[in-house]
Amino acid sequence: PLGLESKVALNAGGGSEGGTAIGTSTSGTGSTGSATGSRMHSRVHSLIHSQIHSQVHSQVHSRLPSLSVPKRTESETISYAPFTLFPSPVPTRLFNQAFEVQQDFNLLVDNISMDSEFLKNSLASTAEADEFTARLFNIYTQVLDEGIAQSITLGVNRSDYMFDKRPKLTATLKQVEINTIAASFAGLAARVPEVHRHVMNIWGKPDEAAKILSNKAVKGICKGIARAWHLYGSSDAVVLFLVEKFSRNIFDQRCLEMELWKKNVRVIRRQMYEIYQRGALDDNKKLFVDGSEVAVAYFRTGYSPDDYLCEECWIARLMIERSMAIKCPNIATHLAGTKKIQQELVREGVLEKFLPDDPAAVERIRATFVGLYSIDEGAGGDEIIAKALEDPESYVLKPQREGGGNNIFGEELRQVLGGIKDKASRSAYILMDRIKPQVVKNYLLQSGTAVKLSECVVELGVFGVYIRNCNRLSMNLSAGHLLRTKRTEFADGGVSAGVAVLDTPYLI
Repeated sequence: PLGLESKVALNAGGGSEGGTAIGTSTSGTGSTGSATGSRMHSRVHSLIHSQIHSQVHSQVHSRLPSLSVPKRTESETISYAPFTLFPSPVPTRLFNQAFEVQQDFNLLVDNISMDSEFLKNSLASTAEADEFTARLFNIYTQVLDEGIAQSITLGVNRSDYMFDKRPKLTATLKQVEINTIAASFAGLAARVPEVHRHVMNIWGKPDEAAKILSNKAVKGICKGIARAWHLYGSSDAVVLFLVEKFSRNIFDQRCLEMELWKKNVRVIRRQMYEIYQRGALDDNKKLFVDGSEVAVAYFRTGYSPDDYLCEECWIARLMIERSMAIKCPNIATHLAGTKKIQQELVREGVLEKFLPDDPAAVERIRATFVGLYSIDEGAGGDEIIAKALEDPESYVLKPQREGGGNNIFGEELRQVLGGIKDKASRSAYILMDRIKPQVVKNYLLQSGTAVKLSECVVELGVFGVYIRNCNRLSMNLSAGHLLRTKRTEFADGGVSAGVAVLDTPYLI
């Protein structure tokens, strides 16, 4: 299950009369022709259940990397990662725009992480209302007061977008969020293109198969981690993967781990409480875990209150932050990715503050923003709350949480917002204009779910990798992409939540 060296054998009858096997866009921008589309649909409907269901589910199960552990008590039980049968159409213009702006976002996030006054002022009300943010912020201030031990910073983030499609207007790229901690699915996403090339070849479309892009997300991220390990300066030191007690996405992590081993970088995996039990700092603040010196601490956990199972886990997080290990991310960068900071960036003059010498970068970033609003106590917060209560379908209510499945929509938004509008706890949330995503059609292959043609929306993520050394970026990369697709009936939720599936962009 670690590799996808063999292609998935989808013998759906071959031949060319099935037409193109690319999902079509209801807005027209993703259509590849109504005649070929109708032929494809009739052929697919006749074959999909009799052949695809039996062959995909049996063969992919053995060849695609695993996503999940269905029962947490059965750690050796796996299931294949869910994916689309065909690649989904993505406008080339928007795909390129997302890649071009990623380096701007890398620089922006890094500059924010170095501005303690901005972080303190922006997060003050949120920390008062949200205990989890407050605990992270307490670690941040404690490390600042003590003095930051490690001047080298490694950032691996992922900026996520949807294609906003309004009537009679061209689709535009709009940011959903930026993830600065535990940005996942680079490993699995890098393997999906091979599956989709094979599907297209089976359907007699080798030209279309050849156009499917490779995804070098694993190599890009590992290039950054390996460079940071080298800069640390000890060939005997290790890279520490901080992981959950029960990881449903372990093979995605293993893809990165194996790539680092190929570079002769030793990797160890530990849970947060194990750092408390078996970790220590020496007199020079070097971090040792089970006797191994840690050069890079790479977080694949720590972004949710559920990741801190006990008080000892918080002590371990503080130990790591106080250490000489290069953190990915450090606590400042973690805080820079909160929803509250995302909302603050839309305020007039804030982008210019952090990118004063690059007005073009400011415009590239601002072009991806939708409206984001503070609902802190006061006249401004009261006004936007009233608008959202009147028209809840036009907004998303976002708590200060990562990991998917936390956002609130529609009638639930009205109920939650109505319950907190007169309370200080409302500062734990922000409001965001709801993106109206472009719709495509595809078949979603998920364990235990019937295979059927569905209306879907896609979400494009672009990975960014950067290293700051002595207040200068020595690396700044757009490192690969992730495309996730879900049925239109689901407003929120990712792959790990069992809602979205992995996909590949077919550029149009």
